[in-house]
Amino acid sequence: MTSTATTITPKGRRFDSPEQEAYLALWRTYDRLRAFEDDLFGQFDLTAQQYNLLRLLAADRPEAVPAAKLLSRLVSKAPDITRMLDRLETRGLLTRSRSGEDRRAIFVAITDAGLALLDELAAPLADCHDRQLGHLRPTELQCLIALLQAAREPHEPDGSPWK
Repeated sequence: MTSTATTITPKGRRFDSPEQEAYLALWRTYDRLRAFEDDLFGQFDLTAQQYNLLRLLAADRPEAVPAAKLLSRLVSKAPDITRMLDRLETRGLLTRSRSGEDRRAIFVAITDAGLALLDELAAPLADCHDRQLGHLRPTELQCLIALLQAAREPHEPDGSPWK
């Protein structure tokens, strides 16, 4: 449902609709909060997406995960999952193997080095999340989580873990 009314913010900036204002506020917020993670992950020669992939693999350990399944579980789409897997494998953070039944299927597993990196990142990442959103009260965080879920729910594919 799109409104055609123009919204004027307190500082006089114009938006075509409340939906546009909300979307741009989300985008700006993402940009401001992402900067904290970019700085942190850069210190470990990682991207947020690579971290997310390692975290997913750690959750499934000791099982290897089909690469195709990983794509659907990532927080954001990975345009070139193969290159991301290549980089993490080169660093010894994960292993890849082919299925015995279907040579096209590739399975991915986190290594001990990958787990060690996640352990090393745990405390700095908790501090990062506190800097990002620690100023909000628990009730505000729960409200924010619920609103974001309601905003994306109709756009999530069936079977999404984010639904």
